[in-house]
Amino acid sequence: MTKPERAAGPAARRVSRRWPLISGLSALALATLLGLVVVVRANGLAAELDTEWMDEIVEHRSPVWEIPSLFMNALGGGLFGVLVVPLAVTLAIVLIKRPWAAGYYVAATVLSAGGVQVLKQVFGRARPEDMLVASDFGSFPSGHVANAATMAVCLAIIFPRLWVALVGAAYTIVMLLSRTYLGAHWLTDTFGGLLLGAGVAIVLWAPVAAKLAGERELAARRRFERQRQKEARS
Repeated sequence: MTKPERAAGPAARRVSRRWPLISGLSALALATLLGLVVVVRANGLAAELDTEWMDEIVEHRSPVWEIPSLFMNALGGGLFGVLVVPLAVTLAIVLIKRPWAAGYYVAATVLSAGGVQVLKQVFGRARPEDMLVASDFGSFPSGHVANAATMAVCLAIIFPRLWVALVGAAYTIVMLLSRTYLGAHWLTDTFGGLLLGAGVAIVLWAPVAAKLAGERELAARRRFERQRQKEARS
């Protein structure tokens, strides 16, 4: 059986692990730095950007936006968001015979969720007062947005298609907006979650880039071979 990394093209094998690591670690560092700025430097108080954004949100709340925001709240959190959705995505990747991709996605999801809880405990930022949903302790960073960003970046790496990247970006942005609309997070909390989730996905991608690319190439070869056999029988 051909090893995935051997099936990868020359370009994939030449991918330097340095830059993905640098970019991913930079995103993680920025998420932590953002937490220091908005929580420690501001003595735990909301930054001006956060308060102005939240004032606008509260002023323009409407049932038209509340329903989709509550849907995103259920989709990205709780048992459904942290267990059902990741398991469904993992199962789908396994069924198309991409074990390295499935393992990469699971690892990124778990580490992203763990990183969120660590930063929540470190910074202990209070949530906004005008919340429309019940949430756990710690406002920074947003776990919903971190989870969305992790999934979006992972799937864009596993399935490098423009539409996958665009759908993932749209999903993450909608999740970001819904979290502030519901008053579950300050705006900078969602920025922190975005940086953390994307950073974890990129850092973990670096050491398995060739394996993921080779696995994708092998899958394409299998599809081509099945199509050729089907045409030969017809």
